[in-house]
Amino acid sequence: NMKTIKILGTGCAKCKATEQVVRAAIAKHNIEATVEKVEDIQQIIEYNILSTPAVVVDEVVKIKGRVPSESEIIEALS
Repeated sequence: NMKTIKILGTGCAKCKATEQVVRAAIAKHNIEATVEKVEDIQQIIEYNILSTPAVVVDEVVKIKGRVPSESEIIEALS
């Protein structure tokens, strides 16, 4: 059951940190997921979030406005 994870953010430091946490978490826990970076502001707006970074799992916004912890990522994916 492959998950699709999208990281919404325009390339800010927190957005890059979020991507690293997500990639590290799925690698460490052997989670099958594709990670996609969404940097286009118009696409980000469509998710109705006001602050980035945000983590979207299978089109559901799970975390927004901050860099998540590894455990939060695992929880969002379970």
